[in-house]
Amino acid sequence: QVQLAESGGGLVQPGGSLTLSCAGSGSRFSFDQMGWYRQAPGKQRELVASITNSGNTLYGDSVQGRFTISRGSAKNTMYLQMNSLKPEDTALYLCHAYRIVNVEGARVDFWGEGTLVTVSS
Repeated sequence: QVQLAESGGGLVQPGGSLTLSCAGSGSRFSFDQMGWYRQAPGKQRELVASITNSGNTLYGDSVQGRFTISRGSAKNTMYLQMNSLKPEDTALYLCHAYRIVNVEGARVDFWGEGTLVTVSS
């Protein structure tokens, strides 16, 4: 059974930094893409950043230039370096990954349970 486990969340002051980690287990294969989403109370889930297994990245407009996503050297690991944090970055951050399972592009998606980031003074 594939599982994604996030870590690294916590309370940080505005302007501070945090690094989130996501480790996937239970898969013989490398994920084709991994990413971070976040969900704040009363808001829709939004993409924070994603990275393909070839290293192509995509960032949400609100975090561009402040956050950096990377894949780890271990299979199916991923990090999110968050700098210049703002109160509006407060949310539950969820690790997401998918694997393409056939030539038509069908995929299987996986989600972690999330790690809470709170930016407050």
